[in-house]
Amino acid sequence: MNNSNLIIRSAGLDDLPAIVSIYNSTVQSRMVTADTQFVTVEDKLAWFHEHNEERRPLWVVEEAETRTVCAWLSFQSFYGRPAYEATAEISIYLHESTRGNGLGAYLLGKSLEACPSLHIENLLGFIFAHNVPSLRLFQKFGFEKWGYLPQVAELEGIKRDLVILGRKINM
Repeated sequence: MNNSNLIIRSAGLDDLPAIVSIYNSTVQSRMVTADTQFVTVEDKLAWFHEHNEERRPLWVVEEAETRTVCAWLSFQSFYGRPAYEATAEISIYLHESTRGNGLGAYLLGKSLEACPSLHIENLLGFIFAHNVPSLRLFQKFGFEKWGYLPQVAELEGIKRDLVILGRKINM
């Protein structure tokens, strides 16, 4: 994928259907999300409104030519307590047609560049242990294993482990 043909911008409420569609495209794989059923735009409204451009943005990625949303990236507060304000969780979701083309790496790089201006000192990724491609991607960018939660999720009758990867951000 040619990243020069991409536009990264703050998500608007009118982008929520595309965000939900991309998210739902990962549910059946049982690799990315702990949701076992599709979600609706209504289900994601509160989550959408938790984001803000100054500290916890929600970005969409558009293909410049078609203006079609092909990915999204979310920064979310960790654990919801003031003492953790400098720590955020990142989520990256790609449209099926863009997976495996380097877009995830491009977005992870962009997120790391943005962290200082967002006052994020610690960036976390919560990734299933069986999601080897995502684990490798984050490790390639200097993330290390900060936590391991064995068999905390059950997907299709299989107990799954969750890995918490973290990276300190140079401010």
